[in-house]
Amino acid sequence: MTDQTSRSDEEWRALLGPDAYKVLRKHATERAGSSPLNYEKRPGRFACAGCGQALFDASTKFESGTGWPSFWAPLEDTVATTTDRSWFMTRTEVHCARCEGHLGHVFPDGPKPTGLRYCLNGVALKFDPEEE
Repeated sequence: MTDQTSRSDEEWRALLGPDAYKVLRKHATERAGSSPLNYEKRPGRFACAGCGQALFDASTKFESGTGWPSFWAPLEDTVATTTDRSWFMTRTEVHCARCEGHLGHVFPDGPKPTGLRYCLNGVALKFDPEEE
């Protein structure tokens, strides 16, 4: 596997569409309710749209009512977090542990068993359905 973080800005722009580039590489946020992944209910895995690493199993997805795909737990060792102090508040940013692409934020108001809500930008994800 190549080092995904060593791509140049131009390479990321060419690899990703404009919306995914803004979110994954520039930490933007997509408009609430705009992602078709909000409605994805099939078994499978949600992967990073930047590098393809599987991040969340569909069984951990839940309807948060926020307008963004939400999960209560990532797959082991697939995401990392940093402190985000933008917008005059402190939040915990979630990014892909492989390519460091910005995915969204995690909040302590999710369902059991973790009590966490990984609130993610759908454009930062791709869905890989389970084969039947």
